[in-house]
Amino acid sequence: MAEPKAPLPRITTGGNLGQVDATVVPRFAGPATFARLPRIDEVSDVDVAVVGVPFDAGVSYRPGARFGPTHVRESSRLLRPYNPAADVEPFATQQVVDAGDLAVNPFDIEAGIEQIYAGARAVLERAGRLVTIGGDHTIALPLLRAMAKLHGPVAVVHFDAHLDTWETYFGAKYTHGTPFRRAAEEGLMDPTGCLHVGTRGPLYAPSDLSDDRGLGFQIVQGCEMDDIGARGVIERIADRVGDRPVYVSVDIDVLDPAFAPGTGTPEAGGLTSRELLAILRSFSSLNLVGADIVEVSPAYDHAEITGIAASHVTYELISAMAKTPAKP
Repeated sequence: MAEPKAPLPRITTGGNLGQVDATVVPRFAGPATFARLPRIDEVSDVDVAVVGVPFDAGVSYRPGARFGPTHVRESSRLLRPYNPAADVEPFATQQVVDAGDLAVNPFDIEAGIEQIYAGARAVLERAGRLVTIGGDHTIALPLLRAMAKLHGPVAVVHFDAHLDTWETYFGAKYTHGTPFRRAAEEGLMDPTGCLHVGTRGPLYAPSDLSDDRGLGFQIVQGCEMDDIGARGVIERIADRVGDRPVYVSVDIDVLDPAFAPGTGTPEAGGLTSRELLAILRSFSSLNLVGADIVEVSPAYDHAEITGIAASHVTYELISAMAKTPAKP
């Protein structure tokens, strides 16, 4: 008869089950969960659940974001329990778990959207907050539906090279370029509290910008970073969202391709990793209710550059949540 397996040596603080102890189990070993955190079935109470959505049926150029969740988890093995820049131990002050991946239909976008919504709602029955790793940006729509069900219309801070408020691609209503238009039409967002950050590159027409404003978005363009810097962006975001419940959506292509080559629609002139992480760190002062990190396409990623950036984005968002308890 096989001997029972010994429990993994984990860091446990304040009753919260944390990472596998890297001083005992090397980072290249151990569970393949985000940051080697416990699975959701290993704990009772959950503050933050990390969930993967391996779905990329809505992409318009390079495919491959369906493999993003696994890639980001692999890159997250380097994360450690203390965040000195934020002065917080994000896995000690809250119970963070990996809720695995949602099973999503890869052939039917509308069916997939319904499955993502149902899966997010199910995880939120156990977790106070949800941090989702995609997948393409189509997934933001069902996630916003789940957020609005709990919190009402939310302020959206959208980091992206692109607006993602177009009417359609090739006659399709649901794609990675349309989620925020559909969300606006469904009343999921507070139009007085939404903005894009890092938008850049060519558009189809000037009407793209006027249509976007009509949906309630303000824009901090990528080129403005040279003038106002991360501190100026932080102030613009804080002024815009106030104390509203805030949902953060990070398309990894907000970063310059030098920092995130592994993505589906790269654009030159983006933010640096340092700038993005500094901005996210300020979100500890916001009423942050959920977040997603999307559009990591591993086939185009060299040496895990993009995966590492995305894992640190996820870590900073979880750290921001640790400094501000969830509000009902």
